[in-house]
Amino acid sequence: MKKRISLFFLVMAACLAFSTTGVTFAGELQQQLAQESTMEQVLKRGVLRVGMSTFKPWAMKDKTGKLIGFEIDVATRVAKDIGVKVEFVPTKWAGIIPALLTGKFDVIIGGMGVLPKRNLKVNFSIPYDLTGMSMVAHKELASGFDSLEDFNRPDVTLAVRLGATPVAAAKKHMPKAQLRKFDDESQAYQELLNGKAHAVVGSAPTPAFYAVKYPDKLFLPLQETFTKEPIGFAVRKGDFDTLNFFNNWIIIVTSEGWLKERKHYWFRTKDWEGMLK
Repeated sequence: MKKRISLFFLVMAACLAFSTTGVTFAGELQQQLAQESTMEQVLKRGVLRVGMSTFKPWAMKDKTGKLIGFEIDVATRVAKDIGVKVEFVPTKWAGIIPALLTGKFDVIIGGMGVLPKRNLKVNFSIPYDLTGMSMVAHKELASGFDSLEDFNRPDVTLAVRLGATPVAAAKKHMPKAQLRKFDDESQAYQELLNGKAHAVVGSAPTPAFYAVKYPDKLFLPLQETFTKEPIGFAVRKGDFDTLNFFNNWIIIVTSEGWLKERKHYWFRTKDWEGMLK
């Protein structure tokens, strides 16, 4: 009987020791993960590196060459709230996710739509904006066009930015049309202005801006967006501390009304147009 009691206490002692070791290991692992998080590295570096691509009015250069726009305001406010400087890393859209994964910057804040295919490669924050696909068309080439079906023809050419959501939207809604893809969105609009494309498919409200800016050449064939798309920050997978910070930051500035105010300024007014070349 005594042997059985002794054996019982030995087993209990072993289990307790294993449990204590497990708790210690888990605590050390948690500390290690926290130290290796992107946010921890940002704090140590004193700089938040933001990957983005230029397209109006999300991110663009003013007369002095300084970056301005909705996403620039968002990234600048994020860095300020963290207590660090912001460094923008302009990147071609087609390679922006690979650049994030290789560590060229810490986060993508660039009007990136939350898509399942992208989510397999990166983690997204909760949405901080909602956009959709729109179109602006050439008055002569697309005369009389007022529906997606009018553009869904083999003899129609659509200009789109390479690697972006507009490519997928154009293929889905106008599969018969020919796509002409460009690294930079401004090149796509220039193609349209040159009369070499029937329309540009792009994120609202940029198409509307071009229609207002060039009323003699361009028009809006559709008055509303034909897709709805949530926009989020993109970070590398496995970094939950950083993602947690961004999610809570979005909740806070949304409740303040700051995001709504900034979006109204950049998307509903022309007060900033005088800052451009």
